[in-house]
Amino acid sequence: MEGRIAMDLFSVRTLGFPEIRRDGEPCPIGLRKGVALLVYLAEAKGPVGRDVVATMLWPDSAEDVVRVRLRRLMYRLQLTLGDDVLITDRSTLRWSSAIDLQIDSQLFEQACDAGEFERACRHYSGDFLEGFSPGDCPQFDEWAFFRREALRGRAIHTLERVVHDSHAAGNYAAAAQYAGRLVQMDPLSEAYARHLIRNLLLAGDRATAERHFDALTQRLRDALDVAPETETRALLSATTTLPIEAPPPTRYVSSGGVHLAFQTYGAGRIDILLLPGFVSHVERIWEEPRLRAFLSSLAQMGRLILLDRRGIGLSDRVGFKPGVDATAQDIGTVLDAAGSRRVVLFGASEGGPACIKFAADHPDRVTGLVLFGSLAKGSATPDYPHALQASQYDVWLQQLVAAWGGPAGIETFAPSLARDPQTRAWWAGLLRAASSPGAIKGVLEALRDMDVRDLLARISTPTLVLHRRDDHAVRIGAGRHLAGHIAQARYVELDGADHWAFAGDQQAVLASVRQFVGSLAA
Repeated sequence: MEGRIAMDLFSVRTLGFPEIRRDGEPCPIGLRKGVALLVYLAEAKGPVGRDVVATMLWPDSAEDVVRVRLRRLMYRLQLTLGDDVLITDRSTLRWSSAIDLQIDSQLFEQACDAGEFERACRHYSGDFLEGFSPGDCPQFDEWAFFRREALRGRAIHTLERVVHDSHAAGNYAAAAQYAGRLVQMDPLSEAYARHLIRNLLLAGDRATAERHFDALTQRLRDALDVAPETETRALLSATTTLPIEAPPPTRYVSSGGVHLAFQTYGAGRIDILLLPGFVSHVERIWEEPRLRAFLSSLAQMGRLILLDRRGIGLSDRVGFKPGVDATAQDIGTVLDAAGSRRVVLFGASEGGPACIKFAADHPDRVTGLVLFGSLAKGSATPDYPHALQASQYDVWLQQLVAAWGGPAGIETFAPSLARDPQTRAWWAGLLRAASSPGAIKGVLEALRDMDVRDLLARISTPTLVLHRRDDHAVRIGAGRHLAGHIAQARYVELDGADHWAFAGDQQAVLASVRQFVGSLAA
């Protein structure tokens, strides 16, 4: 029996609607919970406790009922798959190690890790368990959601790499094909549409490029009530096509099994690590002209390090709420990967608490700390009135999630740009690329519950606190509180109501940071 099983090849398709095959032939698994169990065991790469399976598949059933249902399910699966394909004991379940088991999601990740991006794209035939749910299994659905988000984020980055590499090699038809997949994943992204249109033009297919431009114009009008950007329109009117303005190359480093995306840009005797607020995307941020100018100015002061914290942007999604401790750990991981020895941490908004945590725990690694529009506690209490009440925060979070996909919250974050059509379109695209409504909810709940006030007295690093007086997102009292509780912090109140550092008068922000960094480098 074992010799026969060793010759069998079982494949588990998880990318797209799930399917189990044996030696290339479909195995008809008639029970949705049976499919869910096989997928979960395949993803686990080892034994899974019976109690874990029971809680996941029958969350509301009594223990004796669950035992009977699990035995029946295993019996049905063994009838379909064959004996000894699934190994069970009194406490665990697993796929047999004697069979050849291939899981497409793992093949995709292995190709990504090896830098074989075209092969990875071939494996990615759809989103994880697309269109599938076992029904009445919220824990399984939550697990599948975060796994789907993590894989989708890697797929987008992989496609972007292949588009860029194919374009650079002059294979414009292939670049257009992969860019078309990006457009399918985010139809409102002008950056992806430009990749597609540009490469179609270079491949000599102007008619198809024009059709895609017209379709993009219609989508933007219907969804966002904006017209394509000047750069997009120029592609079809220019006599020569414009080059792709690529951002700095994105690199990955693994921390506890979580892949973190980061970039380095510029050079200098000192490093500046920028950790933005609750949402980021290290590649899409370069598309906004004001933000690009702001980042370029920071890079003139030293080598700029950008990262997407876990759960956000191009970094892996995670199945838990990533708090301050986890983000501070991510900072250290990225600094190590970048070979950083002297760093100024620039924590903007909700990025500030993790920078505070890292500076308090690693004063030998932090040369300076900049906190812009930041706060020490996520929600108000009697001894901290500088934030929203938890109930108010939850209402705001519900409104933000409900508006996700459009320029959610821009009136609060950047009132001076709230009516600018192109900024609205960029912000909406950044939100969609950086996260999804379900994933961002967990991130923001962790920020609501954070409290780093006890760390402020431990900050011995030179600190600059910047806050705009009429900031609509984080109250001025939060900035004053930070400055008042960090020893010898320099505090600068700026004019304006924008919460984004690059919006409004960014030169005032840059002047203060430039003076501060210059004093550290002296």
